[in-house]
Amino acid sequence: MNDQTNLTSNKKEQLSEFIEASDAKDSQEFLQQQELELQAKLDKVSDPDSMERADILLNLANSELGQRKMEQTWNHARGAFDLYIKHKQWEKAVEASDILYQTELPSSITALGHGVWLAVTFPIPAQDSINILNHIINETPDDADGAALAAIVAHYIVDLRCEGKDKENLQFITMNMISKVAKRHSQVETQMGLSVWMDKLSLKDPAVFLPRFSLVVGAIVGEVWWFDKEELQSYIED
Repeated sequence: MNDQTNLTSNKKEQLSEFIEASDAKDSQEFLQQQELELQAKLDKVSDPDSMERADILLNLANSELGQRKMEQTWNHARGAFDLYIKHKQWEKAVEASDILYQTELPSSITALGHGVWLAVTFPIPAQDSINILNHIINETPDDADGAALAAIVAHYIVDLRCEGKDKENLQFITMNMISKVAKRHSQVETQMGLSVWMDKLSLKDPAVFLPRFSLVVGAIVGEVWWFDKEELQSYIED
């Protein structure tokens, strides 16, 4: 009976592996076809500075990322990023920077810094800001303060940009982010300990933690900014 059970179990595992392999093959074939179609559309775009071109470049980069074509992904996502900045499409620019970060190429961290700066500076959807700030948390060593600053900035953004149930749900997520960072940073496991830890790192006053986080982002990007920050900040009231 056990032999029969084991045989059945093995067949199920083999079938599952076959289905997964087939799905992966179908997915790659779909992405390859999508890439060809998008490239054909791109070739027909007459205006090199148009939003149409930017959107095609972004979709093309997404398709190439799924195929692990990292150099092509970078080139197309960077092209889209520059066009979105030109058109003041901050949310789309953050999306492009996220794709650039996922290439894991040498300048991917620089791209992440640009995306984080945009996500904090401009009032894009809070969920998008949380997602890219979470990359900072994942990139930061356990004993460094950068992750704590990213988590509290995410929480602060939700407080500023959200209302009602949406605010409640997202603050639950950001408080979990803060708690996880506190545990890995200083082994904090209680509510009282969390409050003490936040006081110790000055995470309760935006006038303190926002400038500190700005320094973190500046250190990530270094001297190689892809846009004029002062110029972009002048568009905030537009």
